[in-house]
Amino acid sequence: MPDVPEQLVHLAKRRSEPVVVQTIRSAAAATISYVVALWLTDVTAPLLAPLTALLVVQVTLYATITTGVRRVNSVIAGVLIATGFSALVGLSWWSLGLLILISLTIGHLVRVSEFVPEVAISAMLVLGVTQGVAETAIDRVAETVIGAVVGLLFNIIFVPPVWVGSAGHDIEDQARRMRELLRNLSEEAEERRSPVQRVSAKLSEARRLDQDIAQVDASIIQAEESLRFNPRVKEPLVTRIVLRTGLDTLEVCAVILRTLTETMRDLASRRTDEPLFPEEVAPALRELLANLAGAVDSFATLITSQVSTAADEAEAFLAVELDAARVSREHVAHLLLERVQEHPQQWQLHGSLLAEVDRMLSELDIDKRSVHLAEELDRASSRQRERFPRLRRIADTPFRLVRRAKRAVGMSPGRQD
Repeated sequence: MPDVPEQLVHLAKRRSEPVVVQTIRSAAAATISYVVALWLTDVTAPLLAPLTALLVVQVTLYATITTGVRRVNSVIAGVLIATGFSALVGLSWWSLGLLILISLTIGHLVRVSEFVPEVAISAMLVLGVTQGVAETAIDRVAETVIGAVVGLLFNIIFVPPVWVGSAGHDIEDQARRMRELLRNLSEEAEERRSPVQRVSAKLSEARRLDQDIAQVDASIIQAEESLRFNPRVKEPLVTRIVLRTGLDTLEVCAVILRTLTETMRDLASRRTDEPLFPEEVAPALRELLANLAGAVDSFATLITSQVSTAADEAEAFLAVELDAARVSREHVAHLLLERVQEHPQQWQLHGSLLAEVDRMLSELDIDKRSVHLAEELDRASSRQRERFPRLRRIADTPFRLVRRAKRAVGMSPGRQD
């Protein structure tokens, strides 16, 4: 077991990670909300205020605002239900069951999301007080509002960090693992004898890569939320779309890579006592897979680069790797076609291998990426206009007035001296 200083050093190295940052921010906000609740209310131990602050102070400002609103709504709904019950029926076993049923139902109706149980909890706590129901209800609402307000102000004053860098690191790590797998497959192509077990192990790695996309997707979602309502970000929409479309491409490439590895596993199972590929084909296939590995790496650098010069360099490298891969692909296809008579029963697998290479080259294509980005930007802009039509009309009002003034000036007769 490591000693305490080593643990502290390790924690210091990880101080920029979301978990560490969130832990410090939540503890600070909860403590401040407790002090404020002691000052503003008569409750001896207003623990509901720091509890609300813990739930409200999320990793991103967008999540803080939405969570705070839902939390306050759930508590107010529960308090109102309990106040009505206390005036009509009081507390008994059947009224408690009815209270919980009604509270959960109303919680779903008011759309408080994950705080649906909080409606019933608030109602039970208030109804369980035999004396001073109204005071208890008011105190509970006050504590909740204090915790929510303190949590919101905390995130407004101390703006949460933008998690684009963390998401970029996850994307680069995913691309790095894909690159290493492609390089391992390229080395396997030149082996004189490729046992099925060894290729099957690479297939397991390809399947893990496909499954781990979900973790990268969660990191992208966190980065997207951190861009919303954040004053530090100048072009949040473009950044969000670049990351999202980039991950979509890598996700498709991960599926293609898994299928390609399955094809090589099938070839290895049929060629147990001979090389996986003929001696003339193996070097060309190794070069092709190595070029694909470089293209995947350059693509990840391209979508995660925040500096224009780095993005331009990554795009240039990607173009070079894709051109080289296309040339290698044509060479491999020509060699395999010449030797189709040697293993005629395996021509389907060779064709499948080339088809998967073509799909990956198509997904990584620079022109296709540009078209996809433009389509997503147009779609996102259209959604924003449809969601906030009044704000759009207000924003366009100065431009409409200018156009009308120009038309009026153009239509008016000239002055006569």
